[in-house]
Amino acid sequence: MYLRSAQNLPCAGIQRLLLSQQQCRGLSYKAVIFEESGVLLPAPHRTATDWEARSCIPAGTIQQAALAGGENSLSLQYSRGELTAVEFLQELGQQCFEIANARVPVHSFLWHLIRNEMRKQLPIMAEAAQCIRAEGLKTALLSHNLCLGDAERSLPEDQQHFDVMVESHQEGMPRPSPGIYKLCLEHLGVQPQESILLDSSSHNLKAAAQLGMKTVKVDDPEAAFKELETHLGFPLRGFVPYTRSVRPGMEIPKDRLQKYLEDVLGAHPTAPLELRQFDHGEPTRSYSVKFGARLLVLKKEEEPPDGPSGLSVPREYRILKALAEAGVPVPPVLALCEDRSILGTPFCLLEHCAGHIPRAVSLPAVPPRRRRAWYGAMAQTLARIHSLELGAAKLQDLREHGNYIQQQVETWTKQYRAVETHVIPAMERLIQWLPLHFPESQKTTLVHGDFRMDHLVFHPDRPEVLAVLGWKFATLGDPMCDLANNCMSFFLPAHFGARRGLRKCDLEHLGIPTAEEYSQMYCGHMGVELPENWNFYLAFVFFRLAVMLQGRHRGSLAGEEPSQARGTELPPCSSTACSCLLFVLWGLSFPGRTEQRPKLGARSCVLQMELSDLPAQHQLLPRDSQRGGESSQCFAHIRCGLAAFIRIKSDVILTSLREEFPQVLLGWLFGM
Repeated sequence: MYLRSAQNLPCAGIQRLLLSQQQCRGLSYKAVIFEESGVLLPAPHRTATDWEARSCIPAGTIQQAALAGGENSLSLQYSRGELTAVEFLQELGQQCFEIANARVPVHSFLWHLIRNEMRKQLPIMAEAAQCIRAEGLKTALLSHNLCLGDAERSLPEDQQHFDVMVESHQEGMPRPSPGIYKLCLEHLGVQPQESILLDSSSHNLKAAAQLGMKTVKVDDPEAAFKELETHLGFPLRGFVPYTRSVRPGMEIPKDRLQKYLEDVLGAHPTAPLELRQFDHGEPTRSYSVKFGARLLVLKKEEEPPDGPSGLSVPREYRILKALAEAGVPVPPVLALCEDRSILGTPFCLLEHCAGHIPRAVSLPAVPPRRRRAWYGAMAQTLARIHSLELGAAKLQDLREHGNYIQQQVETWTKQYRAVETHVIPAMERLIQWLPLHFPESQKTTLVHGDFRMDHLVFHPDRPEVLAVLGWKFATLGDPMCDLANNCMSFFLPAHFGARRGLRKCDLEHLGIPTAEEYSQMYCGHMGVELPENWNFYLAFVFFRLAVMLQGRHRGSLAGEEPSQARGTELPPCSSTACSCLLFVLWGLSFPGRTEQRPKLGARSCVLQMELSDLPAQHQLLPRDSQRGGESSQCFAHIRCGLAAFIRIKSDVILTSLREEFPQVLLGWLFGM
């Protein structure tokens, strides 16, 4: 999808200026390191001052007792591991007694510090950490941890916002020792000049700066926040899960949008309108809009409209409106604007649906004992969509003339021809094979078109689907295509970046049903059985994914960003998705027969894929179709397609491909 720049706005111009200045200086920050005390958490000495005033203790007693003695101070002795927690408290109490000439309950102070104050993250910096990770940078938490007993820790509760956590007490490296910063950089995998350290201590910052790290002193969190924004070149406020800052060239005029929202919603908030962009891979531009106290979703048509079908946003809006009225879980729709004078292209407004969107089909954030229930909720939701009464939902006009499967195969074949870079015999054979094996009998229902786990918003606490997203391809057609697309993750490798799967995972240990068990969940809700030609549907959805990834390959050769390549409606793996998705065609046409492998350059990785790595026939076929003939032949096509997953390590980048072996396909090239 080719993108056309929107109107330049002053705020967007400032952001691009910051980015260009950063690039001109040769800077490219890859990580931000947050000191825990004084940055994410209140500085202990400030908390001590407040506690001393309430407890009638002379001001500065605790700080003086902890820091007296320089290199032999109690604080440094404890951080070096020379004192246990019990010994530290005993010595601190004795020192406080000598200073204040009165008993000081230091135990009470430290319990207050850890349990009440240190668990209150400074919201401004906690939000900044989330925004930084959303842009693809890494974050680290550097802790000078105080522990009471075996279990009490002062680390903040939201540790998932950090890629790396280093505790100087456990490492035996008190700051400002350069070693603790070197260790942190090593864990992050970045060079000193690629990192920024936020700390409230001048001594610590000096040691880090001597290593070449960029430093920001945190005396006033607000001022430090603004300085960090300047260095990074993107905003650090208004974080919304699954979003990032608006990409350059995709800005929209806030003033016009503000006026439109005021007119449509009848509200006039005083706070400025905040915009962020959702980070999914759909070509339609989707934005998070904070309008006063309301959080909205804006879906804007691309210009020109993507694909031959014309405008997709008005169509999707009408589908969502009909589905909402029919009781299907979708985001509540608010308004459709087809006046191009507002934002240049049609757009629609939806209520933001808060919840959990699983990015991995292994559901790592869900306890194993509950994962089967989540899969059950997904199967039930898909069956609910396919059971919808079309007349009652007023969706009959979605029907397209002709055979749905035939139209799909023809459409994706045309898409493949549009992004084809050279002849791939395996793809040619598949293009010939699919039309010869169309299902004779097809049921017609509403089909989502791209139903999968990461298009679902789950309730954060229970296995309930709150909303189904991504209705761009919705139409009337064969429901088995939806089910096959949904089941595809069971056969994709866990390391396959474009769409990570469950291949070779211990599903029983993970608490996840097998492909057969999941498909039976769906069939149980629908009151049907899997068709005998089930494997045709699997072959088709793998073909469709191959075309999408070929679109990525073609776009990369043209120098496009991942979101600009046509036919690439895939979820992002990370901020460097396309750079790390390097696969080659192994070219197995049938088991036992191989084609000429590509000759790779000397600097490339050694690639290996054995037939033993592929799923056996019984792992793909339903039990009643594990026999010879048509099903076995169809299985061969699926199996050889799965053989295409061979990952090249991320250090083999696009430049190497272009220089040494341009004939190797970038992306996943599906072989039949």
